[in-house]
Amino acid sequence: MPAYKNKESGKWYVVTQYTDWTGARKQKCKRGFDTRREALEWEQKFQQQSAGDLDMSFEAFVEIYTTDLKARLKESTWQTKEHIIQTKIVPYFGKRKINEITTKDVIAWQNELLAYRDEKHKPYSQSYLKTLHNQLSAIFNHAVRFYDLRSNPAAKAGNMGSEERKEMLFWTKEEYQKFAEEMMDKPI
Repeated sequence: MPAYKNKESGKWYVVTQYTDWTGARKQKCKRGFDTRREALEWEQKFQQQSAGDLDMSFEAFVEIYTTDLKARLKESTWQTKEHIIQTKIVPYFGKRKINEITTKDVIAWQNELLAYRDEKHKPYSQSYLKTLHNQLSAIFNHAVRFYDLRSNPAAKAGNMGSEERKEMLFWTKEEYQKFAEEMMDKPI
């Protein structure tokens, strides 16, 4: 795992080999690092991701999760997931190794979200808390299903929040016709 310094630019680069999804051996070169340490860290992270080794940070696994799932979802769905991941999950678990996150860590994260209050002293809604937990659990499930993580600590911790049942109101045909007649007279 050597890193090399470009004498002309003064920047560091690494050249690494990996096996792609077809089984072919490939070579990858990444340039432009300011320090040797940055270059070696990038190479180690790249090797872990390409090997599917779960001895990587949660943040690095989220990149794999993104690559695997983004193409399968609608753009608006992905944007919602990404916002939750980047603002509520990665800041808490990002630097920890994914295979070292325990049920106790997930419970501490849940407690922090349950204790949160905004400037008006309002907590997160129960349905939002459930959505946050479901997203974390989805990431761990992906690691369990496809990358051989032993178990899902979010599932062991149990869910938080609940789905709020909201009643849907429908108009009868007569109510709609009455509304339509009133609106016909209004200017656009």
